[in-house]
Amino acid sequence: MKLFLKDDLITLRALEPEDIDLLYEWENCEDNWTVSQTIAPISKHTLAIYIRESDKDIFETKQLRMMITTCAGKNVGAIDLFDFDPLNMRAGVGILVHDPADRSKSYATSALNLIIRYCFEKLGLHQIYANILTDNDKSMKLFSKAGFVLSGTKKEWIRDGEKWKDEHLVQLLRRN
Repeated sequence: MKLFLKDDLITLRALEPEDIDLLYEWENCEDNWTVSQTIAPISKHTLAIYIRESDKDIFETKQLRMMITTCAGKNVGAIDLFDFDPLNMRAGVGILVHDPADRSKSYATSALNLIIRYCFEKLGLHQIYANILTDNDKSMKLFSKAGFVLSGTKKEWIRDGEKWKDEHLVQLLRRN
C-alpha cells in the first residue's frame, strides 16, 4: 500500500499527545520566534489543547500541522498549512527542521514535495505561498527548487528587536 504523505525518506503524520515535549521545545526556542511572529513562551497546557483539537478538519480550523518523521522514526520537524482559504483555494506553508544537524538531509525537500501534492491533489488548492525572510537563502533555495516563484518583497515587514527585516512572498500555482 502506498501512503500519500510518505516517501522513501520521511512521513508527514498527525500530531500525537506524545509530541508535546518536542513541540514545547520547538515553540519556545527563541531562535524561531522572528519567523513565527512569536513574542512570548507557550505553555504545555496550551499545546495540549492544540494537539487535542488538531483532529478537526482543516476546513474548520483553517490550519494544519504535521510532524516530519524519518523512516527511522525520528521526529525532525513540522510542516504547517496556515491561512487556509477554501474560497480562493490557497494556503500558506511553513517548514521547521529544528536541529541544525538534521538540516541539509533533504527532509524539508521531501516534506515540501509531499505537502504540495497533498494541497493540489487532495485539497484541490489553486496555489500555495510562503513568506521567507530575505536573508534566509536556504529557504529561498528550497522553495525555488520546488517551483515557487518570487512574487514580491514586503519592505521592513518583520521587526527583529530594534531592526526591521524584509520578507519575500513566494507562490506556487497549480498547473493543470
